[in-house]
Amino acid sequence: MIDLYYWTTPNGHKIAIFLEEAGLDYRVRPVDIGKGEQFQPDFLKISPNNRIPAIVDHAPAEPGAPVSVFESGAILLYLAEKTGRFIAPDLRGRIETLEWLFWQVGGLGPMAGQNHHFVQYAPERIPYAMDRYVKETGRLYAVLDRRLSGREFIAGSYSIADMAAYPWVVPWERQGQRLEDFPNLKRWFEAVAGRPAMRRAYELAHAINPQPVMTEDARKVMFGQDAGTVRR
Repeated sequence: MIDLYYWTTPNGHKIAIFLEEAGLDYRVRPVDIGKGEQFQPDFLKISPNNRIPAIVDHAPAEPGAPVSVFESGAILLYLAEKTGRFIAPDLRGRIETLEWLFWQVGGLGPMAGQNHHFVQYAPERIPYAMDRYVKETGRLYAVLDRRLSGREFIAGSYSIADMAAYPWVVPWERQGQRLEDFPNLKRWFEAVAGRPAMRRAYELAHAINPQPVMTEDARKVMFGQDAGTVRR
């Protein structure tokens, strides 16, 4: 059994997608980040960066105590290695999968996240910042579109690279993008969206948080953190 500490964000979706794809037994431990539940001491023991997702695997491959993992990329890699699925078994294929996994966690996710912040949530509109991150999101979409030319999935077979990237493309309209401008990406996006496990993962999100709303209190919790937040 795996405990999934989760909220309905792109990074949270990644792990729900893997668990559904692999058919692993798991139970969801919701962590409402708008209410500050990510600062609870018990959660910080397994996720010291006070971010979701995190997991606790009560049946790890090696004997001993349960294994906790935080950071979505690390969790995807852990689960792929645990199950032997969704990562290529050969050296070159594994490298490709990891390259594109890290491309997402180091590029697409952070840049699209800043896009979301400055376009959707910032208390003042800063044209330079908005333009900067919308353009960079578009550049990354173009990189992925080029990668998908002649390929069904990002790293050959369907893998953790696809699971990592897909949730960050779901809000493409809010990111100021048009899928029609990226035909290879659009084809891939529609194929991934149609997977039964993908639908189940997003049904889970809707069941847990059916009407996501950014309240003023949530804004203060999520965007008011600094070093003092960690120290207190």
